[in-house]
Amino acid sequence: MTTTEKITILLADDHELVRNGIKALLQSDDSLQVIAEAANGREALDKIASEQPDLAIIDVRMPELNGIDTVAHVIQSGSTTKPIVLSMHDSEEYVLKSIEAGSFGYLLKDTSKEEFLRAIHMVANGEKYFSADISQILANKYLENLTSGPSSNPASPPTPSITLTKREKQVMDMALEGFSNKEIASNLNKSVRTIEAHRFNLMKKLKVKNIAELSAKAKSLGLI
Repeated sequence: MTTTEKITILLADDHELVRNGIKALLQSDDSLQVIAEAANGREALDKIASEQPDLAIIDVRMPELNGIDTVAHVIQSGSTTKPIVLSMHDSEEYVLKSIEAGSFGYLLKDTSKEEFLRAIHMVANGEKYFSADISQILANKYLENLTSGPSSNPASPPTPSITLTKREKQVMDMALEGFSNKEIASNLNKSVRTIEAHRFNLMKKLKVKNIAELSAKAKSLGLI
């Protein structure tokens, strides 16, 4: 890509309003051009094959073929298109699976405009980009792998290792203090939908169903 060429982009998300919002954001940068859109993973693969965009911004949850499998197919096909995962979920499972599939980046939908555009340019230049919360997940996983090994006491069962993202920890602490999702969203300057997603991921990760169970589990694991 020369300095006079635009960075061409495909948007894959099953919600048209979301695609329109992302497109409007990208169009604020004259060096970027959205050349194709897709509402599901299968359509995204077809358009990537025909249009060969520089980048593909792919939502995790899509019908027919989810975002992670779509990324894997793009990489396995040998395409020069660099996929970036965009999601409202910062769960460790999604992040690690996206990276294993070959994603060049993982961004959250509440990422700022400045960070979003910076990530686009970095990936277009051959680098990888992960937002701060996502980088923390990767660092924790790396440290976990370094410290994992056979137990010094084989008779003792391993202590469960659960890592919360910075945002999940904030949501948990405020939820345990009695704040509602709306109040947490206001305090953290995030949307209620984003807080609901963090809370869902948190409860799923800790395998609890209500605040009482969350409090007991968090205490048992030394999270509070």
